[in-house]
Amino acid sequence: MSYAQGNPYESPMGAEARIAAMAAQSERVAFIQRTYAHLGAAILVFVALEAAVLTLVPAELMGSLLVRLGSWGWLLFLGAFMVVSWIARSWAESTTSRSTQYWGLGLYVVAEAILFAPLMFVAQHYGGENVIPAAGIITLVVFGGLTIAVLTTRADFSFLRMFLFWGGMIALGLICCGVFLGFNLGIWFSVAMIGLASGYILYDTSNVLHHYRTDQYVAASLALFASVALLFWYVLQLLMSLSGRD
Repeated sequence: MSYAQGNPYESPMGAEARIAAMAAQSERVAFIQRTYAHLGAAILVFVALEAAVLTLVPAELMGSLLVRLGSWGWLLFLGAFMVVSWIARSWAESTTSRSTQYWGLGLYVVAEAILFAPLMFVAQHYGGENVIPAAGIITLVVFGGLTIAVLTTRADFSFLRMFLFWGGMIALGLICCGVFLGFNLGIWFSVAMIGLASGYILYDTSNVLHHYRTDQYVAASLALFASVALLFWYVLQLLMSLSGRD
C-alpha cells in the first residue's frame, strides 16, 4: 500500500485523514489510542468466545470433532480460515463504510476464535491447568516489550515486509508437508514461528507509526490482532511441547 506523502487524503467517509507520521501530534496520538483500544476490545471478545466454547461445548463433542477432522480436514479448515481472513482484511481496509470495517474486524476475531478452539481444548484437557494462562502472559509480555521498543525508538521496520512474506510462505509449506507426510514439526518450528510472529509485531507496530492513515485504526488493530494471535498460538504450542503432554 502506497501513499502520497505530504498530501492530505480526503476519506470517502467524509473525514480528512493523513498518514500518521505526517499528521499533527494530537491526531497521531488519537489514532494510536484508537488503534490499541480496538486491539484490546478484539482480544477481550476473543477471550470471551474461547471461554464460552470451552465452557458450553461438551468435551465428548469436541473430542469427536477433533477425531473426525483429522489431518486433511485440518488442512481444509486452515484453507477456509485463510479465505475468510482475506475477506475480513479487505472489509477492515474499506474506505467506503466504517461499519464495513467493523464487520471485517468482527469476522476476523470470530474466525480466529473458531480456529483456536481445537488447540485450546487440547491445551485445557491435556496441557495442564496453567498452560493457557502462562501462554497468555508470555504473549502479552513479548508483545508489550516489542511495542514499547518501536514506540520509543520510532524505528521503521517496513524493510521486514519481504522477509516476513517469504518466512510465512516457507512456514505454510512446512505445515502442508507435515500434513501430507505425517510428521510433527516439533519444538524448533514453534520457536521459529515465535520469531516470525515477533517480526510481524515489529512490522505492524511501525506501520501504525509511519504508514497507516489516521482513519485506518480498525485495519491497524486487525493487523496487530493477527500478529498477537499468531504469537499466542505458537507460544502455547511451545509450552505444550515442553510439558511433554501434547
